[in-house]
Amino acid sequence: MSTVKAALIQMELKADPVGDSFDTIRDKMTEAHMVLMKDAAKQGVQVMGLQEVWTMPYFPAEIDDRWFGTAERIPEGPTTQLMMETAKRLNMVIVSPIYELGEDGKLYNTAAVIDADGRYCGKFRKIHIPKVGKFDEKHYFADGNLGFPVFETAAGKIGVYICYDRHFPEGWRELALNGAELIFNPSATFRGLSDHIWTIEQPGAAIANGIFIGANNRVGVEPAIGNHQFYGSSYFTDPRGNVLDQGPDDRDALVVSDLDFGLIREVRNQWQFYRDRRPETYTHAARRP
Repeated sequence: MSTVKAALIQMELKADPVGDSFDTIRDKMTEAHMVLMKDAAKQGVQVMGLQEVWTMPYFPAEIDDRWFGTAERIPEGPTTQLMMETAKRLNMVIVSPIYELGEDGKLYNTAAVIDADGRYCGKFRKIHIPKVGKFDEKHYFADGNLGFPVFETAAGKIGVYICYDRHFPEGWRELALNGAELIFNPSATFRGLSDHIWTIEQPGAAIANGIFIGANNRVGVEPAIGNHQFYGSSYFTDPRGNVLDQGPDDRDALVVSDLDFGLIREVRNQWQFYRDRRPETYTHAARRP
């Protein structure tokens, strides 16, 4: 498949994180997403990326142990099972990032990848877990331990790299070396922290690795969860670093782009970054200082 129609969803919180039960929050967020997912299917979208921990508010902006109760099993949990049914019904590959209760009893920031026939392909667990001031993901998430898997799907070879991961170039390269053609970077990032580099890092990673990247971010303010303003601006970037279709910074959006995977080979033939790599000389890249 050469040209793939891909989409991202960016969305504000549709529930009351204080007054609503966890089930109600999940139901309201799911209902709102389903409207855009059906719209995407009507437009012929073949692969869809949802935002980070898409069924819940972005709770790591505060410390409150009650959010531990929102974690689900993958793929046995209700959200992944619903996305498997939805993927099959809409004939669409879905990347669904949720809060995972692992088989080892630990909690992870995880994205399930589901093929267009409803088959569960596998999952990626966020590798790099930040703690920046009061913003403490280490309180909620264990370090990802599944490496950098790439999933063969009806829409091509798909990888995932979640939010804070994007600041680490090593993971982009690992995913690209593992064969990824399109990498989704679901994020929850707010003004004053990263908006000035939002459209720099991912295009740079796309250029360095000759890949497509789909980067999506939440939108709106979650006043009961740290009062942070998420700035949306979700977009795709091609292997030349061009920012393709981009969403607004202040409202829900379905961002759709046609991705010509033939451009990957064209760019890699022009810029021989893989041929000219010298991994035997990179003596400190995989070591802690």
